[in-house]
Amino acid sequence: MLTPKSSRPTPERLLDAAEKLMRTVGLASATTKAIAREAGCSEAALYKYFANKEELFVRVLMERTPNAGPLMAVLQAGPGERGVEETLGEIARHASLFYADAMPMAGSLFADPALLTRHREGVQEIGAGPHVVLDALAGRLRRELDAGRLRPDADPRAAAALLLGACFQRAFFLHFSGAHVVQPVEEFAPAVARTVWAAIR
Repeated sequence: MLTPKSSRPTPERLLDAAEKLMRTVGLASATTKAIAREAGCSEAALYKYFANKEELFVRVLMERTPNAGPLMAVLQAGPGERGVEETLGEIARHASLFYADAMPMAGSLFADPALLTRHREGVQEIGAGPHVVLDALAGRLRRELDAGRLRPDADPRAAAALLLGACFQRAFFLHFSGAHVVQPVEEFAPAVARTVWAAIR
């Protein structure tokens, strides 16, 4: 008989277990059976609270990584009193740190094409995926454009792709080559923001 490892509610224990395994053995090896065992409950109990492993992964990313919440908050906000360049700098900082945190957890997916396909389909079932961040930033920039704060011919989606692409590349270089090949995020984020802003202001 499985014994819960803590008195926390079952969904929280499952998220704890999923986070631990995804950070230590990677997403590919963090099966629903292993997650349930780590949480001290049955695999059937896991499916009572979560549609699939992909939902657990998305919840871990959004709730257990420190930059996901602040990133989505600033992406979903409307034009405010702060300057666009300053806002882009904040987005670049949170996105750089978020990608750096998420990349090791998801990296093992790309070694197994069949697993990657299943993961992609599972994420699509719950309406999630990495494109959500791009869509949110493009939407934020479109609202800035509508407010007259960008040049009329600015392309919000292209600008969003440039900024987030740079943040993702920094995370890749950080993990593949080491911290010595990337700028500290405190320098990188405002530099990227300044460059993107120069193209769309």
